[in-house]
Amino acid sequence: MDKSKRLFLKSKRSFRRRLPPIQSGDRIDYRNMSLISRFISEQGKILSRRVNRLTLKQQRLITIAIKQARILSLLPFLNNEKELERSESTPRTTGLRIKNK
Repeated sequence: MDKSKRLFLKSKRSFRRRLPPIQSGDRIDYRNMSLISRFISEQGKILSRRVNRLTLKQQRLITIAIKQARILSLLPFLNNEKELERSESTPRTTGLRIKNK
């Protein structure tokens, strides 16, 4: 087959359509923690629209809901579990330093 004819043929790859992360019945609200927690990384950061596969309007509503939940202390601002584990495992000396004269 010629190269020129090959360019015009559409690829026969089939793709599986992904389900939307937010169903039509889901309410985007700061109290809906099961929904909100899907859009936060392990570090506590809000995931981007590309990663979430959300529309612009949905991403804005999710962002507002996450920020409201953080202000009301339903969600932590940061998730420092790894840092806490690391600090607990390494003992620190808390004794007073003695000046040598």
